[in-house]
Amino acid sequence: MTLTVHFFARYREALGLDREWVDGEFATVAQLRESLLQRGGAWQVLAESNLMCARNEDLCKLDEPLADGDTVAFFPPVTGG
Repeated sequence: MTLTVHFFARYREALGLDREWVDGEFATVAQLRESLLQRGGAWQVLAESNLMCARNEDLCKLDEPLADGDTVAFFPPVTGG
């Protein structure tokens, strides 16, 4: 499967990219995240326990199932004021 993965805010800054296409077999967003974490280094920013994610522009949890062609976004929690 091929996924489009977007990174926002400090994740984008830490990784130096705003999006990437990832090929592999991932049943859930959590498995995709784990695969990215295994890259080490700057990718560890995605290990934050309060990380937020979306699948196809809908907020989701890490146990959200994935399908070929999905778009996944990772972003830190947003605060308002």
